[in-house]
Amino acid sequence: MRELDRKSPTEVPTCAIIGAGRMGTVLAQALRAPAIRRGEPIPADVDVLLLCVPDTAIAAVAATMPEGPLLGHVSGATGLDVFGEREGFSLHPMMSTPPGSDPSILRGAGGAVDGTSERALATAFTLARDLGLEVSRVAAEDRVAYHAAGAIAANFLVALEACAERLAATAGISRTQLAPLVLATTRQWAEIGPEAALTGAIARGDEGTVERHRAAIAERTPELLPMWDQMAEVTRAVAGRRSWT
Repeated sequence: MRELDRKSPTEVPTCAIIGAGRMGTVLAQALRAPAIRRGEPIPADVDVLLLCVPDTAIAAVAATMPEGPLLGHVSGATGLDVFGEREGFSLHPMMSTPPGSDPSILRGAGGAVDGTSERALATAFTLARDLGLEVSRVAAEDRVAYHAAGAIAANFLVALEACAERLAATAGISRTQLAPLVLATTRQWAEIGPEAALTGAIARGDEGTVERHRAAIAERTPELLPMWDQMAEVTRAVAGRRSWT
């Protein structure tokens, strides 16, 4: 095995991916590395063993890894204590990887890294650079908040659009018809920020239209009303029409 600390800081280490789920498969393709499934032998001639296993299994799997290679994991919410006394790093791409994803999906994505040593941290940054990720070092005490923010940005957005799709269907409007509005709005949020991207009746202060919206939801999809009331208040806060507290 090549000694990792003798490499140039910019030279990409050789890796084996432990786990062949969605993220593991994409990372294996992107890093040109083998994806090792449960029960398969662990390569002895690699610099890094990158654990792509469920968060709850990281510590147990790490304890079974052979000595020599540097350990890494790809969990967003997990710190480095799962490695025990061993040197290691975390590398979390902030990107969803549906089945069949092309490795290029990672290029330009954000993410977080950390390391138990300067060598481990440098390795995480090198791998991130090779993957095309835009990463920051996120300390252990900030990991859960970082991961929660990503969950809001991705999963809550999908859940919210599912609500919009449910109401739109009562008027004969499909997801395909809603999608261009959603994609344009998220692009504007990314480019100019939430306050400037916000539009609609609440942003304008048109409370008459807002009340008509609420009445239509109460009539057609009453199960969505609690969500609508909460999101209307959040939207007023973004628009500067009320305090966040």
